[in-house]
Amino acid sequence: MSHPLLFPGFDPVAFHLGPLAVRWYALAYMASFILALPLVKRLCRLSPAIADSAAVDDFLFYGIIGVLLGGRLGYVLFYRPDFYLTHPVEILKTWQGGMSFHGGALGVILMLIWFTWKRKINFLAFADRVVPVVPIGLGLGRCANFVNGELWGRPAPDNLPWAMIFPTGGPIPRHPSELYEALTEGLLLLIVLLVAAQREKIRKHYGALSGLFLVGYACARSFCEFFREPDANIGFLPGGTTMGQLLCIPMALAGIAIITYAWRHPRKDVSHA
Repeated sequence: MSHPLLFPGFDPVAFHLGPLAVRWYALAYMASFILALPLVKRLCRLSPAIADSAAVDDFLFYGIIGVLLGGRLGYVLFYRPDFYLTHPVEILKTWQGGMSFHGGALGVILMLIWFTWKRKINFLAFADRVVPVVPIGLGLGRCANFVNGELWGRPAPDNLPWAMIFPTGGPIPRHPSELYEALTEGLLLLIVLLVAAQREKIRKHYGALSGLFLVGYACARSFCEFFREPDANIGFLPGGTTMGQLLCIPMALAGIAIITYAWRHPRKDVSHA
């Protein structure tokens, strides 16, 4: 039997600016957008070109709004609707945590639809150049979850070398599931999407990369849910599934449908701003 690791006890606050506490989670969001912006610009320039740098800069604002509003409202509706319906003011207290990736994804999709409609850009083509960088935010966000000591995993076997005791998880050694998600939803999915995005044959099938992202995320998240402790207020669903896995089902089906459509309808050009 190996001795479990002890959670390092990170401070969730990175630094203070006067009375303002800047948390690692906020820095993860900021770093994600900073790193993603030049990559999206480069992807948009690849043949067939989709949009210029100015259009990508303009979309940044829409993307941030979609992530923040969608992520928060998704958490409210998917994970704790009973609580927030009776305590609506609590919805505004985002500093207390509570963001949903599935909600954030829906928010960004709506913003993509609105933005591409206004700019007369092909929706699927532009989405294909945006989604390959989304895993940057996913990976950094999961690292921030780990720093915060939250969203820890299920009880781990005694012989697991990296089993860890979390301050809020009791004395039981657990899977550091946040790091599992950072590696799969983040690093692995990022590599797969960036490699696929380099192939012009794939880029000409508008929607192929978007569908690949949806399927890839759904598979990675569903796998990691087997090691992640479900939310205490929800617990396990019928069949031992979790809310995260349930939400991944329509995501995967939508991804398969989009890939099928994309592969049957190759395109060669697109109008852009």
